[in-house]
Amino acid sequence: MKLSVRKTAAAAMLAALATAMSAFSIPIGVSKCYPIQHMVNVICAVFLGPGYGVMAAFCTSLIRNLMGTGSLLAFPGSMVGAFCCGVLYQKTGRLLPTYIAEVVGTGVIGGVLCFPVATLVMGKEAAVFTYVMPFFMSTACGTALAALLVCALEKSHALSYLKGVLSRS
Repeated sequence: MKLSVRKTAAAAMLAALATAMSAFSIPIGVSKCYPIQHMVNVICAVFLGPGYGVMAAFCTSLIRNLMGTGSLLAFPGSMVGAFCCGVLYQKTGRLLPTYIAEVVGTGVIGGVLCFPVATLVMGKEAAVFTYVMPFFMSTACGTALAALLVCALEKSHALSYLKGVLSRS
């Protein structure tokens, strides 16, 4: 992957946004959803591609863990979701499959991949599907926010403009 200064800077800004906004939550029933990382995953997929999305997700998870505001479970969830939606957008160029890939990648695959992290690394007792529902709810909220943002950018023609700016070297 050839690194672009513009895309690297954009990924860094999105990682900073996700880190700074990580305390923002939406109450759904008895749980709280933290949707910003998932929104950033989709934005990275649309504007930057899977490599930059995974790097932004990794940086966000690392910084949050270093600050004590995140857990090790953020790594598999956010990075798998960023990879899945980034690859699907890169292959299809369509938004709906990208949104579905974020929800499935983070909510289902990332949720299942948290099992070994929780049990082997963190020493917690957990079932294989323990983290699927909380991750699924959070990523569904974040993906909905991303869909609203991308739709607004598309209607204002800013989506194609920003893609053009980021694609220039």
